[in-house]
Amino acid sequence: MVTITNDSSIGQVMNLLKESKAWVLDRGTTMSRDVEIPVLYNGMQGPDMRRVCEKTGLNTAEVIRRHSEPDYLVHFIGFSIGFPYLGGMDASISTDRLETPRRSVPAGSIGIAGNQTGIYPKSSPGGWNIIGQTPLSIFNAGNPVKSTVKMGDKVRFRPINQSEFNILAINQ
Repeated sequence: MVTITNDSSIGQVMNLLKESKAWVLDRGTTMSRDVEIPVLYNGMQGPDMRRVCEKTGLNTAEVIRRHSEPDYLVHFIGFSIGFPYLGGMDASISTDRLETPRRSVPAGSIGIAGNQTGIYPKSSPGGWNIIGQTPLSIFNAGNPVKSTVKMGDKVRFRPINQSEFNILAINQ
């Protein structure tokens, strides 16, 4: 606990805060990784793509482009164990959650809810708009430190076709 008694104490606290911020920023950049996630958009893997298109007024190709173009930051891992909340999504594809959540969303599903996107690490209930799926297993329950995606990582989605999806799924 810091007790502030005068202007010099305020200055000391400010310096400590600046040093702490610099340390956190430096530590974050050295620990952050760039992670590419292959995604098969639309079709059976993206049952809500049409809903997203209707809500945004964009066609499928444009939603895919706007979703796969940004670099996302993993803000938080939560809701379901290993579920990454990714910030940095293009606001033009923001879509409200489903009114009635699904009982089961397949592992690897890529969803949109509001202004965030996320990846379902395992099959679970969920109310996000599913627009695609990755064949990658993103969460390692046996050793979470070795998971594909961690808090602070930068993520970029790469559109793939069915054939590449199948090859990657076999190699998991």
